[in-house]
Amino acid sequence: MSEDRILLGIALTVGLAASCQILAGKLRVPALLLLLPAGFVAGALTDVIHPDDLLGAEFSALVSLSVAVILYDAGLGLDLSRLTGRTRGIVGRLLVTGVLVTFLAVGAVAPALFGMSLASAAMVGVILVVSGPTVVGPLLEYVRPTDTLRRVLVWEGTLIDPIGGILGALVFHAVSSSQADLGRGYQLGQFAISMAFGLVGGVVGVALLWLTLRVLRLGETLGTIAQLAVVIVVAAGCDVVRDDTGLIAATVTGLAVANLPGFDMPARRPFFETLVQLIIGLLFVSISSTVTPASLRPVLLPSLALVVFLVLVVRPLVAFLSTGRSGLTRGERGFIGWMAPRGIVAASTASAFATTLTDQGLAGAGKILPVTFLVIVGTVLLYALTAAPVARRLGVVRPSRSRPLLVGGDHWVVDLGRALRSAGLDVLMWAGDEDERERIKDAGLELAQGELLATATNPRARLEGVTTVFLLTDDDDFNALASVVVEGNVEGPVYRVAPPHEGHGVVAPYTGGDVLFGARLVRHVLAERYRRGARYLVQPASRPVPAGSETLFVVRGDGRLHPVTEDRTVSPAADDLLVLLGPVPRPG
Repeated sequence: MSEDRILLGIALTVGLAASCQILAGKLRVPALLLLLPAGFVAGALTDVIHPDDLLGAEFSALVSLSVAVILYDAGLGLDLSRLTGRTRGIVGRLLVTGVLVTFLAVGAVAPALFGMSLASAAMVGVILVVSGPTVVGPLLEYVRPTDTLRRVLVWEGTLIDPIGGILGALVFHAVSSSQADLGRGYQLGQFAISMAFGLVGGVVGVALLWLTLRVLRLGETLGTIAQLAVVIVVAAGCDVVRDDTGLIAATVTGLAVANLPGFDMPARRPFFETLVQLIIGLLFVSISSTVTPASLRPVLLPSLALVVFLVLVVRPLVAFLSTGRSGLTRGERGFIGWMAPRGIVAASTASAFATTLTDQGLAGAGKILPVTFLVIVGTVLLYALTAAPVARRLGVVRPSRSRPLLVGGDHWVVDLGRALRSAGLDVLMWAGDEDERERIKDAGLELAQGELLATATNPRARLEGVTTVFLLTDDDDFNALASVVVEGNVEGPVYRVAPPHEGHGVVAPYTGGDVLFGARLVRHVLAERYRRGARYLVQPASRPVPAGSETLFVVRGDGRLHPVTEDRTVSPAADDLLVLLGPVPRPG
């Protein structure tokens, strides 16, 4: 392949990956819905994008290392403090039951559906046990289920991927070498050895990151480079010793780094997150380009039948067996039974093993990759189209009513919290000073536990249930810094009160972000007006605004909260509520 064609193929792959993800973000759909068809069409219409031609035998190794980086990033988002006893038990049962039931069920029906050998069917079965955070996460962001459901499904999707990768490697070696009995105790022992290697690799990765991030205290740029290098080195080293154990090492490393106290993680990781998203796009486009139209035709209808079997029989059975006596509601159990899309590990495992098995002449091995491709497309498309209405029907969607977090404990801030609560909102507050915390408690408002910034700076941590953050402390630099740190860790926007115009803070005058209430109502003006007797008033929008009053918030009829900001005014409807600041009305 000429250099010009290689350059053209690389450019086309990167362009498709980026454009599909941008378009998916605008349409608010999982990027996988666009990446797989785009790669498939490009592979069918051109001969320059095929990864085996671009990279040769090295493509499989690059896929393995890329998936390790993705799983490390997913591990960073797992907060052990939220994996309580009940959630831990549900996740554990989902993993064990899901692997066994899916593997056995698919292995049993695949020979009849696709006319393949039992060994090829076993390979398909172990490939399809995985789910994946790269698919589950975006779907849950769109559906907005309850926090319990989100935790269970994200943990399951993240942990099942490395387990499925190792099982895939074990089954591959079994069927490619001696057609050995897959149920032998020998295979269980091999799985345990692989897990041990992965855990040891994870310990090494944590030690290296402790050295770079904690001891050397590298900044954001160098710290990000160090993370990437450590994950690749550890994953590659583990895979050299034992196949696919690098996936376990990468996940364990990310999980430990996110949860062990003392790690000095960079507060924001824009480059790392961008890199992971690009890797996901490149992998999906590259792998799907290897699937030809000719390979899909004979397996199209049987694959659709397999998707129906997985969605309507296998997953509900797994959920039923795993969530019994778990304390979950019927709706929550039902939604777990309706969420099992396949993702990047299924695609990468099929891509890595199918070609070798086909070259060895294993009956039906040539169908493994197209079947996996169609199952990924089918499950993602089905769940993307149905997850939201199913969640609403089952009553597991978080209400659209806003839940604001007010940061600050001054008198005017606490009184504002009371006003928002009187408007029907579930208000959460946080303050660092002990006197301010007592003031919040005395007002009967819910006080957030823990250290706000410690939570917010944890990579991929989320302030669960919080839809909007208002930074209202008397420290303008704190508000400015926190607005940067917390953004991205809540579902909605982050606002801060404006600093004084003549302020000379170190950070506040130079930090962007949404500023509350307009240029006139800066922090010290609000505090002074409150000290002089101004109070908050909640009234229907249909009534005229009293003279001398300022509109601060509009609470929609469905409970959504819209603040007035420096750059945006809000037009209320007749059934909305207004939160005003103005003089106290005189009786009579």
